[in-house]
Amino acid sequence: MSTVMVEDWRAVAFATGAAERERAEAGVRAAYEAAGLRGPQRVVWAPSPAAGAIAAVLLGGDGQDVQALRDAGLGDAVAEVASLVADVDAGRSVRDEVRTRPWEAVRAAAHAELGPQEWARVWARTTGSSWDAVNGLVTRIRQGIGEMAGAQGEERGAQAERLLRGATLDAVLGQHDAPWLWLFEELGRLGELAGPAEVARAAGWWWPYENAVIICERPSELHRDEPGRLHRGDGPALAFPDGFALHAWRGMPIPPGFIDTLGTLTAADIRAEDNAELRRVMLEYYGYDRYLNEIGAKPVHRDETGVLWRIDLPDDEPVVMVEVVNSTPEPDGTYRTYHLRVPPHTRTAREGVAWTFGLTEDEYRPQKET
Repeated sequence: MSTVMVEDWRAVAFATGAAERERAEAGVRAAYEAAGLRGPQRVVWAPSPAAGAIAAVLLGGDGQDVQALRDAGLGDAVAEVASLVADVDAGRSVRDEVRTRPWEAVRAAAHAELGPQEWARVWARTTGSSWDAVNGLVTRIRQGIGEMAGAQGEERGAQAERLLRGATLDAVLGQHDAPWLWLFEELGRLGELAGPAEVARAAGWWWPYENAVIICERPSELHRDEPGRLHRGDGPALAFPDGFALHAWRGMPIPPGFIDTLGTLTAADIRAEDNAELRRVMLEYYGYDRYLNEIGAKPVHRDETGVLWRIDLPDDEPVVMVEVVNSTPEPDGTYRTYHLRVPPHTRTAREGVAWTFGLTEDEYRPQKET
């Protein structure tokens, strides 16, 4: 397998910066042509998937749907997007023709040719290697778009959220289809999906209609941690040109400006936080060892492998950690201590250390600690 191919599709999935508009529009025309359709008469460029979803509601909904968005606090966004799709007669959605049907045909033919075992092997070295990170990003974007409906819990707000989330499910994912396109290219079957692949290399999500297409810009910023989760401590982890943004800490959603409040954080603040996800962020930022010390925690278990700690939290599963000391000294001769999260049901330090290696307590019998 080509290293260039690997890096190409991973780079596509997480690309930022202005879309290559001419290339994307050519890809759209190729997708329509392959489906036996006339190319769209109008191309609408949206600055983000959020704007694209609103545009899809405006083009496919009725007056009540539009009013639901306004009642949910999205009046300004609706007005801005409405100016982009003014006088657009989109017609029906043709997503099935340009994406779903050819996609399913290629996948079914490839699976039948390879058989289950070889299919699984090819999946693992292509799509599977980036699926979790990309699919997690798509899921967060969809959630963020739905959460724009500010009147949560009210009838209009709930309706607006349903409309926006539904619109995101009608999108072709553009660059975020990269994991699957990588697999199809590996199998030499990308030619049948050359149009969608070209759009993916050049732009973000897109909504194809009979007479028009909405195409979105790529993110202007994307920040991830080493495991690939959205993460940033001094601004949005994901941002688009129109200001639609997601804030996250190690993959966990946080409100804008939340990190700025942590400078004066105390153990009491952590205990008082009602939101379980925010509390976990606070614990990570504060430091488990510091928190354990300040609340006067007592170890649950201790043996030659380490020390097991447990923090009981209101309305949340307990945080259980095993404290271990690195057997390799630091350059200054000291030995670094680590606190490793382990499952809540862990009963002994050895069981916790074993779990970090993917072993049971009985299986964990190291000849030498490293």
